[in-house]
Amino acid sequence: MNFFEEAYHGTPPWDIGRPQREFVILEESGKIAGDVLDAGCGTGDNALFLAACGHSVWGVDSAAAAIEIARKKAKDRGLAATFLVKDALHLHEIGRMFSTVIDSGLFHTLSDPDRPLFVRNVSEVLKSGGTYFMLAFSEREPGGYGPRRITREEIQAAFSGGWRIDEIRAAVFESRTREEGSQAWLSSITRVWRLPVRR
Repeated sequence: MNFFEEAYHGTPPWDIGRPQREFVILEESGKIAGDVLDAGCGTGDNALFLAACGHSVWGVDSAAAAIEIARKKAKDRGLAATFLVKDALHLHEIGRMFSTVIDSGLFHTLSDPDRPLFVRNVSEVLKSGGTYFMLAFSEREPGGYGPRRITREEIQAAFSGGWRIDEIRAAVFESRTREEGSQAWLSSITRVWRLPVRR
């Protein structure tokens, strides 16, 4: 059993039981448009919030335990959302496009070799002109716990071809570990052209 699958047999610290405030702000400001894919959706709180706001939402996660919980939440709340067990490095297998892709704490878990593959996969499912919103721990957050920290320069390097970086701003990643949350970057990145996935 891998780390994330095992984590969802309990309640992992990033599973706060509500959507991340940063995504609520994006929705309330009208920045999240059209059909949405939540890459690394966990138990679905961000996806279900957006579904309740009227978006057609799909969520994918490699942890089957998380997807099972997300599907139960959707059923209990009477919300229509599609949840799939899917590795984020294989998003191209979904076979459909979205206007928005959100990422709450996925990118900062990826290894250096996996980052370009993930970026290509996002480009395969995001419509031209669509936006990818990424919330990831920043290097401003002290170390000693949690995921790898991401620098602004790393984000710029990962999305240097086929993308337009509209904004990288300081944000808060909420968790059950720290009441004040953790320092993060919220990135808004537009797909200009598609990067083919090497199959």
